[in-house]
Amino acid sequence: MYKIAVVGDRDSVLGFQALGLSVFPVETAEEARRVIHATAKEAYAIIYLTEQLGTQLKDLLAQYEKELAPAVILIPGKEGSLGIGMQKITETVERAVGADILA
Repeated sequence: MYKIAVVGDRDSVLGFQALGLSVFPVETAEEARRVIHATAKEAYAIIYLTEQLGTQLKDLLAQYEKELAPAVILIPGKEGSLGIGMQKITETVERAVGADILA
């Protein structure tokens, strides 16, 4: 059975634990990198990562974008949305469908 992980600063990710998701609070981008690599080797199909950390880990995101699993999905952190997660979803839908149907 596959699992879902949430990686980010403590305040941004702790609430996801109530939903039954595996929560990995981190303080630095390098710590997040290690957690993502470790969870990718386990049975995690989806890894949610805060946008703030995602901006610092572009190379890692590009690496996992080419993989079938896990899917690394950017979510807003406690500071609010940077719009990056929605932009990535829009790009993915556009590639799949051939048009931007979310606009």
